[in-house]
Amino acid sequence: MKKILFLFIFYIISISTCFAKNNLVDSLIHIVPEPVFVQINHGYFHLNRATRIISTKQTADVAAMMKGMLNELTGFHFTVENENTKKSENSIILKLNTTPNKELGDEGYTLEVSPHRVLVAANEPNGLFYGMQTLMQLLPPDIESKTVVKVKWEIPCVHILDYPRFGWRGLMLDVSRHFFSKEFVKLYIDEMAKYKFNVFHWHLTDDQGWRIEIKKLPKLTEVGAWRVPRTGSSWWQFAPPMTGEEVTYGGYYTQEDIKEIVKYAQQRFVTIVPEIDVPAHSLALIASYPNLSCTKLQYSVNPGSTIDSDNVLCIANDSTWLILDEIFTQIAAMFPGKYIHVGGDEANKVFWAKDPKDIALMEREHLKNTDELQSYFEKKLEKIIISKGKKMIGWDEILEGGLAPEATVMSWRGMEGGIKAAKMGHHVVMTPTKYGYLDLYQGDPIVEPIAYSTLMLSECYKFEPIPDSVDAKFILGGQGNLWTESVPNYRHAEYMTWPRGLALSEVFWTPKNKRNWPDFIKRMEWQFKYMDASHVKYATSAYDPIISGVKDSTSNLKVKVTTEISGLDIYYTFDGTNPDNFYSKYEMKPLDIPKGASEIRVITYRDGKPVGHQINCPLSIVAKRIQD
Repeated sequence: MKKILFLFIFYIISISTCFAKNNLVDSLIHIVPEPVFVQINHGYFHLNRATRIISTKQTADVAAMMKGMLNELTGFHFTVENENTKKSENSIILKLNTTPNKELGDEGYTLEVSPHRVLVAANEPNGLFYGMQTLMQLLPPDIESKTVVKVKWEIPCVHILDYPRFGWRGLMLDVSRHFFSKEFVKLYIDEMAKYKFNVFHWHLTDDQGWRIEIKKLPKLTEVGAWRVPRTGSSWWQFAPPMTGEEVTYGGYYTQEDIKEIVKYAQQRFVTIVPEIDVPAHSLALIASYPNLSCTKLQYSVNPGSTIDSDNVLCIANDSTWLILDEIFTQIAAMFPGKYIHVGGDEANKVFWAKDPKDIALMEREHLKNTDELQSYFEKKLEKIIISKGKKMIGWDEILEGGLAPEATVMSWRGMEGGIKAAKMGHHVVMTPTKYGYLDLYQGDPIVEPIAYSTLMLSECYKFEPIPDSVDAKFILGGQGNLWTESVPNYRHAEYMTWPRGLALSEVFWTPKNKRNWPDFIKRMEWQFKYMDASHVKYATSAYDPIISGVKDSTSNLKVKVTTEISGLDIYYTFDGTNPDNFYSKYEMKPLDIPKGASEIRVITYRDGKPVGHQINCPLSIVAKRIQD
């Protein structure tokens, strides 16, 4: 009997300890992306004025960045000391492993926090940098404040082992549709780096603007970087330029700007992949040099109106290749990364099919159709890219007509293009619209800024970049893309990126078997505190009610309401008044529609406080959202 009683007490203590430890993890650790392994230990390390940062020559850059980040917010004025110092008490130590830990690779790290010291160790400096980012997330959210904050700067004692799942963890920013300042580009890179993204895909050219200085080709920035001003929510429907209208909207980056941004990104271990979109999406280039198109007509840079002009390069034109060679020579010199993105998407091949020069080229090269003509273009362009010491990457349309021998494919029209390329032995970056297009609605279009289609936070989190049917070694990783037709300013760019960018960061970094949606939501909500402190704008759309229609057995319309985040209370009205938590509560079954009602109004609450937008949804829209 005593033995049974002892075992029962031991069981209760064990369960209690387990629950206590889980609660401790929930209350102390909110890291995004989730590390590979986290162990919580007792106690805290306290930052104070006497704390030192201990570094080596090889880790000096990371140490200097950490010093700057901590000094700015704590006001303590930490010093960086050489690793040969005898005392390690009350210190943050940055250390490169003398014997590389194979498990960590180039980007992994270990983080040991005890009451006496913090040790960040890695095989390479970029691993130390990511360890530093994790360390910053263990500090209170005030560490992201814009001014000195007086709080208790304490770090929970932990042991963390961490490394990324994928080597390519990217975000793309389109600066052609709307120009974003050098300062914001650097801020965007900062925000990426906090969550361990390491590739910044920079969409620099398109029909609506040419954004990079190319010396010897001054018209690219004199003409191609500027267009007539248009504003509002009618992209693709804006009025075309009027005769004599001034071109005052736009901008570009000088080569000195590019040099500065590239260095800034390198310091944060972010590789910039520049995109020069050809042979289509080239209207800004053609407006600058009209002889490059099939029609040779003078066009204006497009302001967001319907494109019915010739925006594709004439492939048979010698001038096309002379200018492309000059452009890519300078692009290769400005960007030290190994990849150059060449676009290749959505070419209007009608102009090639009508052009005498291109028709003659197809006959001469025995090309069966315009798909093979584009393949001819991509293969010839790849030789130029390789001659500059770079690798070519393009959207999945470069597969059509035959893929260039060494090209890498960025698959956006679903996963199919990536699967096809991988089975051909080519490297692939997965960025399908369904999971990675950050310009889409992230909540109900009734309350969201204008976009098209929908990509909710939970869908981003479901993204699996490796299809079952391919060898994983060909999948470099994945990417989120922020196209900016409907993103006219930097605050909205942040709103569209976060928190969906948090979900993607976890998809690309964290082991697949550690992804956990409810746990991610808890950690995401804690990250909002850091974003609030740093004045980063983010969307709260995941808290909004999701309203749809269902038909009962007699085909009568009913209203169904769900939420993306569980545990929310839903309140509604049909009478035109605004609901709060004293109104009718939705009980998870479709609602009958009262006679005469024309609209349902819905709001979500948690713990007695509203958390989502109120959605006022006409029943005519509900009828269009019928679920099977």
